[in-house]
Amino acid sequence: MLNFKDDNITYSLEEYTRYSKHLILPQIQLAGQERLRGARVLFVGAGGLGSPAIIYLAAAGIGCIGIVDDDIIDLSNLQRQILYTTNDLGYSKAIIAKKKY
Repeated sequence: MLNFKDDNITYSLEEYTRYSKHLILPQIQLAGQERLRGARVLFVGAGGLGSPAIIYLAAAGIGCIGIVDDDIIDLSNLQRQILYTTNDLGYSKAIIAKKKY
């Protein structure tokens, strides 16, 4: 684990590399990235708005993402629900989203 300027915050080399752009921003730095890591977000719906938001928040390093959606993936969803592909047709949106992120 790497430790950058704080005795209580450690990152693996992979995490440091992944979040390096955040870590150099004065508005985020280590403390902000730690807040992201400790954050919990619940999505009620993983469709047109939830789908890209899940991707971006997972990529940003949000620590816990919950997804509630009882819908299944349909071909008509794919042009706007970018989390899913044709291989996901007929499966639960929540389950597929969890598998991907």
